[in-house]
Amino acid sequence: MSSVAEKEVVSGPPHVHHMDSNTAYHAAKLGMWLFLATEILLFGVLFTSFAIYRYEFMDDFQRAALQLDWKLGGLNTLILIFSSFTAALAVDAAQHGNNKRVSKLILVTIACGLIFLGIKYIEYSHKAHLGLFPTFDLGEWSFFGIDFGYVKLFPCPEGAEFCWNSAEFSRDFKMYFGLYYSMTMLHALHVIIGMGLLIWVWTKSRKNRFSSEYYTPVEVGALYWHLVDLIWIYLFPLLYLVD
Repeated sequence: MSSVAEKEVVSGPPHVHHMDSNTAYHAAKLGMWLFLATEILLFGVLFTSFAIYRYEFMDDFQRAALQLDWKLGGLNTLILIFSSFTAALAVDAAQHGNNKRVSKLILVTIACGLIFLGIKYIEYSHKAHLGLFPTFDLGEWSFFGIDFGYVKLFPCPEGAEFCWNSAEFSRDFKMYFGLYYSMTMLHALHVIIGMGLLIWVWTKSRKNRFSSEYYTPVEVGALYWHLVDLIWIYLFPLLYLVD
């Protein structure tokens, strides 16, 4: 009789632990899906605003869209699609307890994010060289008693093809690039956040934390990264191909 009681005591806690971990897994996934839904709503507002303004100011929006390099945008699209593939493979590896493979795949995904950001930097630099980057006129400016004189952020380069404050640079032309920078910079911020989340996952994989019973961080991180990819798949044709 005592041996049966001891067996019940020993077998009880693992069962409760399994139920707790299972509940935590589903709670984490539900929380991430709810968060992703709010992110989709945020970008949905920007997509809708862009569509409305494009309909209202079609000629200027079409002329502005010609200043974007669709080849760089297309390359970034392929990079993010590939990174989503490696993120999905990392989830599969975690489910099989292959932490070494998880580590390698997560690093490849993070590297793709870095390449994406590097290409965006090249794009932004080219736009600034053309005079297509917003200029912020701060006027006479001082900080903690130090006089910096007249300050203008991102002034138009000498000989630039365009100039943000010039008379021929119409309000509607500026509106296109205002939306372009708002959406792409917000997306770039999500890429950076996603990379931070994946670095956290990578550190856990280096400690062999994942197994067939525990892989929630990898799956949640991959879900967020898939959202980053999905948003760009909408941004690319909206900004670069619709003219």
